[in-house]
Amino acid sequence: MWKKYRTIVEILQALILTGLPFLTINSHSALRFDIGELKLYFFGTVIWIREFYLILAATLFFLLLFTFVTAIFGRIWCGWLCPQTVLLDLSDNIAKLFGRKKRQMAQKIILLPFSALVSITMIWYFVPPADVFKELFVSTTITGFFLVLWITVYLELAFMGRKFCTSVCPYSMLQNVLFDKDTVVIEYDVSRDDTCMKCDECVRVCPVGIDIKKGLSSSCIACAECIDICRTISKKRGMLPFPDYKGNVLRPKTFWMGGITIVFAVILCLLVWTRPPVDFLVTREPDPLPAGLNRYAYTIYNNSPRTIQLDLSSPDNVIIIGEKQLLLKPFASLHGKIMVKSTTKQDKINIMLSGEGVSINRETGFL
Repeated sequence: MWKKYRTIVEILQALILTGLPFLTINSHSALRFDIGELKLYFFGTVIWIREFYLILAATLFFLLLFTFVTAIFGRIWCGWLCPQTVLLDLSDNIAKLFGRKKRQMAQKIILLPFSALVSITMIWYFVPPADVFKELFVSTTITGFFLVLWITVYLELAFMGRKFCTSVCPYSMLQNVLFDKDTVVIEYDVSRDDTCMKCDECVRVCPVGIDIKKGLSSSCIACAECIDICRTISKKRGMLPFPDYKGNVLRPKTFWMGGITIVFAVILCLLVWTRPPVDFLVTREPDPLPAGLNRYAYTIYNNSPRTIQLDLSSPDNVIIIGEKQLLLKPFASLHGKIMVKSTTKQDKINIMLSGEGVSINRETGFL
């Protein structure tokens, strides 16, 4: 029973992760990090690397989410959603069609195209898919990353496999800290041990090779394979399976941890979506120039999906020398320099950016 549900969830997850790079919002990828410009396209908006407070808020949210899910639902991520589990399960399901003797070798062969797909999908989250298809085996950078990722992912999946879950994966070690007596786990019913047939089928089907009859193990990935195989045997005797999911989801901890996680999610969304459409930074450059003349560097960030025509000006009695009419493309940044000349002595001046509903004033020093 659980196997069927897990397969559905795994296929959906694989389709979402593979298809997400092809989803475009406002003419850009729904989720992609642009390494060249150090910005993250995030479902219709853009987050710049300089916006550290947003990165910090997102990190805190995901930490809270993982803590909440682990404390309440145990290792549901490991058994149902982890990409490694998904790839190994899907490839094993296909390999079963080749028979028991050829199953292991067939899985290793099937993992070759699966690993290639994972490799190219990872690149799609940094380079638009259309560009990847155009530059693959043309650009040495993209080709190099593709081959290295392909080989690394394949070797890890084909030769380390489930051993990664029980030995290297740091997430599996967190359960000892986050679990409590009500956390959802797969547990063997010791009160019915006398009626158990001790067929050990649960051990044979366990992907990580543990014996659930010996008690809880930190190596268990909660995949429920032992429950399914036990049900097929115990059902013939009119009995319930001996291992089963145990735990209490609806408890005070669920509500207060879930509430905190939701609050942080709302805060993160508000921080992202309430930012000004345009941000303007100005810094004076310390170049030695004649008296009354200063050079300034500016950077303008467009957080909106529209092209904006902007003007640089100053309400003070100064002259701006340089390009003053600027065109800012969607989700783009613009860097430039201007010189400011003043015939009167001033300690500070104001530089304004205005146009199409934008009006930003920045005060800066003047020597």
